[in-house]
Amino acid sequence: MFDVIVRGGRVVDPSQGIDTVTDVGIIGQRVAAIGTHLVEQGVRGEVVDATGLLVTPGWVDLHTHVYWGVAPLGVEADPNCLRRGVTTAVDAGSAGASTFPGFKRYVIDVSMTRIVAMLNLSAIGMAHDAGFGAEAIGELEDIRWANVERALEVARAYSDVITGIKIRLGRDLVGHDADHSREVLRRARQVADAIGKPVMVHPGDTAIPLDEILAYLVRGDVVTHVYHGRSEGVLDDTGSIRPSVTAAVDRGVNFDVGHGAGSFTWRVAHRALELGLLPGTISSDIHVWNLAGPVYDLATTASKLLHLGLPLSEVVRRVTATPAACIGMAGELGTLAPGALADVSLFRPVEGEWRFRDASGEEEIGGTRLEPVAVIRAGRRYQCTPSVY
Repeated sequence: MFDVIVRGGRVVDPSQGIDTVTDVGIIGQRVAAIGTHLVEQGVRGEVVDATGLLVTPGWVDLHTHVYWGVAPLGVEADPNCLRRGVTTAVDAGSAGASTFPGFKRYVIDVSMTRIVAMLNLSAIGMAHDAGFGAEAIGELEDIRWANVERALEVARAYSDVITGIKIRLGRDLVGHDADHSREVLRRARQVADAIGKPVMVHPGDTAIPLDEILAYLVRGDVVTHVYHGRSEGVLDDTGSIRPSVTAAVDRGVNFDVGHGAGSFTWRVAHRALELGLLPGTISSDIHVWNLAGPVYDLATTASKLLHLGLPLSEVVRRVTATPAACIGMAGELGTLAPGALADVSLFRPVEGEWRFRDASGEEEIGGTRLEPVAVIRAGRRYQCTPSVY
């Protein structure tokens, strides 16, 4: 006897190699079965009609900013993540050691969206956008904010929801001194190694070369904004993939999309994909300055990767199983295997001529957009809101 059955949808679960029209049965907060004719076994609660819909494991957005009201980039998680098809949001460094307890109590603990977080190495978390023009202050311009002991203390105290360490290395965020950037990297590595969790690095327009940044990174670490168009990107001056990038991929560093307001460029994406540099994960970097475009939501970012030629199953893998593994939750999230948490995302593929913009405002026309319809989070269904796209 099931509590919920999602019936008759196209179930795409790359973690199990499934792509077929079938049913998903849920008991309590766990997936119980995948197969046809589950209704015949009985259902206590709801039968969700998924005819014509894409049914996937609950989407995991590896790069978001959801510390609404405190961090300058923060948006509300539930309307912009859960109600847009994302069951798990990974906040990428909005909070640091001094601000994380408030983030946990007033956002993480009260949101319907499952929220985990990369702790910012800076104790104050993200602060740059609190200033204006020449007065803007980067959160790691003063190395005293990169307090290793405080970061370790908080990362250990909240180990159930802190999944790694985040640093932003742009010169507007850490300053122009190369040795200062190296020290930030060294301290981030020190904290991450001590807690046994990854570093997520925001590169581009850095005081030190990308080659040097990548030399600090190990298997499981994340380089976000893989297709940004700023200096020190994945392409060298000849338009080739940097050898250091290829070497990093080979040793297990994850290159993440992290679209954002200024970190996704069609030119770079097309060239990198042509040369075989696929993103390991697809994330939105949703925040207050891109909510009304060009990002809108993770579904729009995923639709752009469909337009770029990634097969549907590989797009789904990069928003389910792979990001779940990145946050240490493989087998619990990112899969519809029996026993996994009952997180399910339902989408309607909508055909048409969709104008997709990159961070520079350039448009390309895509033929399919994935429109969120509903999610099931830990066994409970939530209807998605209509798109503002």
